[in-house]
Amino acid sequence: MKVTDILKVKGSTLFTVAPDTPLAEAVATMAERDIGSLVVMELGDLVGMLTFREVIQAVVKNGGTVGNSQVRSVMDDHPLTCTPETEIDEVRRMMLGRHARYMPVLNGKTLMGVISFYDVAKAVVDSQDFENRMLKAYIRDWPVGQEEESSEPKL
Repeated sequence: MKVTDILKVKGSTLFTVAPDTPLAEAVATMAERDIGSLVVMELGDLVGMLTFREVIQAVVKNGGTVGNSQVRSVMDDHPLTCTPETEIDEVRRMMLGRHARYMPVLNGKTLMGVISFYDVAKAVVDSQDFENRMLKAYIRDWPVGQEEESSEPKL
């Protein structure tokens, strides 16, 4: 399974913000849209990610408020990225290795979407459920007498 399979199911809705956006405005967008991340774009290029992790760190650093900070000052300016062709197992390893909950998907320089750790976990569980159903159907349809023929030696 590849990242493109997740994007097909998830859809292509993207929420972006410019790096010079006030942090308070970005946080309001995240709350309003009930999302945990915003992709930071400048002149059509990905320049960072803003997640609730960076927001919380900024709030703590600023004594409990977002203050007058801009997104640029708190964003992750080297976010982990993948391509649509990246295998899901590799994405899991990458996300676990960096404790990343969100990952932009780039095709060259074009932003294709953002996948979350939830999206990856759901895809894996759905795939395993499908495999389990297929195995159960296969076992249920096993031809009568087949197991005796294959397990007993012929004399």
